[in-house]
Amino acid sequence: MSDPVLTEAATLEESARIKVNPPVFYTSAGLILAFALFGALLPERAGRIFDHVQAFIVQDFGWLYISSVAGFLIFVIYLMLSRHGDIKLGPDESEPEYSYLSWFAMLFSAGMGIGLVFFGVAEPIQHYSAPPIGEASTVESARQAMMLTFFHWGLHAWAIYIVVGLSLAYFSFRRGLPLTIRSALYPLIGHRIDGPIGHAIDIFAVLGTMFGVATSLGLGVLQVNAGFAYLFGVPVASSTQLILIAVITVLATMSVFLGLDKGVKRLSELNIILAVLLLGFVLFSGSTVFLLQAFVQNVGTYLGEVVPRTFRMYAYEPNPWLADWTLFYWGWWIAWSPFVGMFIARISHGRTIREFVGGVLLVPVLFTFLWMTVFGNTAILLDLSGVEPIARTVANNLPVALFETLAALPLGSITSLIATFLVITFFVTSADSGALVIDMITSGAAENPPVWQRIFWALCAGGIAAVLLVAGGLEALQTAAIASALPFAVIMIFISYGLYRALRMEALGTGSDLMLAPVSMSPTPELNWQQRLTSIMGHFDKRHIDVFLRDTARPALEAVADEMRASGFAPDLEEKADGLELTVPHGERGAFRYTVRGRPFLLPSFVWAETRKAHDAEPRHYRAMAHTSEGETPHDVTGFSRDQIINDLLNRYARFRHSRRIA
Repeated sequence: MSDPVLTEAATLEESARIKVNPPVFYTSAGLILAFALFGALLPERAGRIFDHVQAFIVQDFGWLYISSVAGFLIFVIYLMLSRHGDIKLGPDESEPEYSYLSWFAMLFSAGMGIGLVFFGVAEPIQHYSAPPIGEASTVESARQAMMLTFFHWGLHAWAIYIVVGLSLAYFSFRRGLPLTIRSALYPLIGHRIDGPIGHAIDIFAVLGTMFGVATSLGLGVLQVNAGFAYLFGVPVASSTQLILIAVITVLATMSVFLGLDKGVKRLSELNIILAVLLLGFVLFSGSTVFLLQAFVQNVGTYLGEVVPRTFRMYAYEPNPWLADWTLFYWGWWIAWSPFVGMFIARISHGRTIREFVGGVLLVPVLFTFLWMTVFGNTAILLDLSGVEPIARTVANNLPVALFETLAALPLGSITSLIATFLVITFFVTSADSGALVIDMITSGAAENPPVWQRIFWALCAGGIAAVLLVAGGLEALQTAAIASALPFAVIMIFISYGLYRALRMEALGTGSDLMLAPVSMSPTPELNWQQRLTSIMGHFDKRHIDVFLRDTARPALEAVADEMRASGFAPDLEEKADGLELTVPHGERGAFRYTVRGRPFLLPSFVWAETRKAHDAEPRHYRAMAHTSEGETPHDVTGFSRDQIINDLLNRYARFRHSRRIA
């Protein structure tokens, strides 16, 4: 018999381990705090180092960014068109948790952010007034400006997010692995993802996400400062920006404290409403017909230029424009990919790979193109027609570009105030959501980590943004994005290969063991025909599955646990909120876990649109799904007898012992 005190102590220790993954949490926190102290205490020296780092990366590794991002786009399009596109992100019988309309709405919100507000006018007007090649401030430079803007914000950006998001969704929902970046490398390094290599991968993901979020926050503060200067005459200065960062970071911390539903959710809904209202106002108060015509032509020009532009590096005619724009964006998107990727993964359970790639490439990209056309072409038209010299006004002050454009339209003061408020709310949700993602990575994908951890990461994001602004302003933000993305770009290449290998193995029917030859297993007793018919046709409610877990699954797991204890092992049977988990520790070889959970599925529905309340109230049927710690596809055990569950467990435990070389 086990000692109850020792068992309780072990449970508390396990709980603490779930909340914080020490190597990832403390290493990431230490590196981030060290960077913050260095930048705060020695800002001038930090600025010089940033300049050298950016020059080194651009000169020696620019080719890696260009080729890898091109490869990511080709890879996701291949997955969408190939036979792998029919694979579901979840068990084969799973269904999407959200209707198309709800899913598209959330993808739409994923495409929104500080960057769109900051660069909606700033980037097109900059390319128009200072193109990489050709004469400035002409009709031709205007066409090129919109094509370049679309290139930076289009398919390539979302292909990067898809690589991370699709890997997270596949290995978590279909293979039963934790929702962390390291899980994507399971097909390549197997159970070593739980060791130093896995920790290093998650640390790089944390650093990339932190500097990506800090870059967005820094851009947002520059925009808010410019808005307050335009509206209230507040001086544009580092001291003002530091005060703004402090105030808005406190708001973000309050949002974290309130939680997901009361904090992030409500602010996100407000963001979308304000953004759509501002977009509609500029579209209909400006030259509406011209903007609609420009949107169609801009999309066509982009599609015609996307392939040659993808591989253009100015190798024969070196051009600093590449580092200032394209490489900055590729680095920024790669740094942001764990953040956005985890979001789109969490809302895509039950979708096929084809649906996932097609939806993520289509919805956010088209909205982004519309946004850039409405704001960018409005500013360019004002400058070309001589109504307002936007290009000259913002030549050395990018953050003011949006407000100069809004000032030329009716109700300029009101729309500028709305735009400023929009940036503030984006700042809060970016810091809040970024802190949530980083907390998930550093806590080992714990479902309910302590609030103080998210508050800590939100404060870190604000602090890093402040350090970067003091150390070098916009240039330092660009360097942080490019530099932090370099190691993660290499990791993403391995993630892509790991995903491809896992999909190929699944297509070949080699089963759940991606690394080793399968061990021979005892046949699972066949269900009789009445059991099979009941299992196939039955729609079980939660009460039925709870009874199955209590009266059939639990006695089966208890019987195995008792037999193992009699043989000198120390298994632990734990009751989870939605099921049961049997854990068999094997020291340095790891632990085997067999989990049986009740999982809800939507009943077939023909409703094409739904409110959130209606979605929550929809009828669901439940199945008992089992999976192990070995990264296999969860399988349905509804209707199994006690002996059949035992046999299924032992077969998978035998595979675990074989893979870990346990005699």
